[in-house]
Amino acid sequence: MLGRALRLPAFRGAAAALAPSATHTSLLPRISSNLAQRRCLSDAIRGAIDKAVASAPVVLFMKGTPDQPQCGFSRTMIQILGQQGVDPTKFAAYNVLEDPDLRDGIKQYSDWPTIPQLYVDKEFVGGVDIVMTMLKDESLQTLLTDKDVLVLEDTPEGQA
Repeated sequence: MLGRALRLPAFRGAAAALAPSATHTSLLPRISSNLAQRRCLSDAIRGAIDKAVASAPVVLFMKGTPDQPQCGFSRTMIQILGQQGVDPTKFAAYNVLEDPDLRDGIKQYSDWPTIPQLYVDKEFVGGVDIVMTMLKDESLQTLLTDKDVLVLEDTPEGQA
């Protein structure tokens, strides 16, 4: 059965990866390249990003500002966070267009190639594609509620 499955086109890549020619040394350049890229992120930049990520419970690295997003994806992210009811006092945004080191550094820091990038409670959540998926399956609302970062709804008088 396994032999037949490996002959199917969808599994040929998996079979090739298991071939004796795919030794650990053939994977070494890719691994070394990734490690070298991570090393390029200076301690100063890493420290600054650590500080930014810890500056608020919800942190967004974006192009532009919340009032003036400079790309459609950043605008979409701001709209989603607003619609979800993220408390502005628990939110910080960083404009990567103001600092080339931040723009390149945040991509290395998260190992994610695109901006905007969302962090909640110091954990990388994802880019706009991931956040939109989470919005659709309601896991974003659950995350934001669990992390207590939403604006509290006013309770009617006489109720507690």
